Amino acid sequence: MLNCQSSQSEKQVVTEGTPVEKKVGKLLHIEDLTFQHLLDSFKLDGTVLIFDEQENALYFNDLERAYTGQLPASTFKIPNTIIALETGIASGPEHLFPWDGTDRWLDAWEQDLTLKQAYSVSCVPCYQEVARAVGPEKMRSELERLGYPEMVFDAAAVDNFWLRGESRITPYQQIQFLRRLYHEELPIKKTTQAAIREIMLREQTEAYSLSGKTGWSIDGEKNNGWFVGFVERGGKVYYFATNVEPGAGFEMDGFAAVRVAVTRLALTRLGYL
Repeated sequence: MLNCQSSQSEKQVVTEGTPVEKKVGKLLHIEDLTFQHLLDSFKLDGTVLIFDEQENALYFNDLERAYTGQLPASTFKIPNTIIALETGIASGPEHLFPWDGTDRWLDAWEQDLTLKQAYSVSCVPCYQEVARAVGPEKMRSELERLGYPEMVFDAAAVDNFWLRGESRITPYQQIQFLRRLYHEELPIKKTTQAAIREIMLREQTEAYSLSGKTGWSIDGEKNNGWFVGFVERGGKVYYFATNVEPGAGFEMDGFAAVRVAVTRLALTRLGYL
């Protein structure tokens, strides 16, 4: 099992690397070599993308991959939760999904779950239930209304299009959607806005709060992992979108934890955690 606690060597990696800055229009592009060192140390391929809204600065290790679409996997639970709330399929964070007693992939899914709990443990069957209740036509119109891009599905795929198939979202698009959500620019009710912010919150300390969602899709032989969200600290906000896949020699039993570990180290490197 991969140990995702910050060891001394990992802490050293966080402090290494000289950022390369380049102004692109009004946006400052900063290639931070430390991000690549982190991924290499964990035997991962991918990109870590962090946007400092105050400085209008985009930190990255692989800009091409930051603009390359991947299956959204369970990061789609962010818009899916919004749609559930907007359409009345879910009444709020405490809306209950009763367990039908059937075997599920994770033990954590084999119980009655509130919407907030289902999001936290990433209960795929719960959110498939939401998607089927929404239906393909309403799902399509709601995604268009929210400006959530490039989802490809028909009636047969309405409950799995974020896990397999041709749907794609880039790390950069993830951050753009999160920015619109954070600044209350999505065309959603205030009650929905408050509920999704409550549901997304993962960690609250005296220094910062961290909100987000992980994702993991397995399409054919490809494992695609995400961690997206934002950090609020000292009245400022920082957005992140990490997308990774296992590299040579990676042990897959650590894949669930490593997406978060790499992201936290990168955020720590920049002083945001």
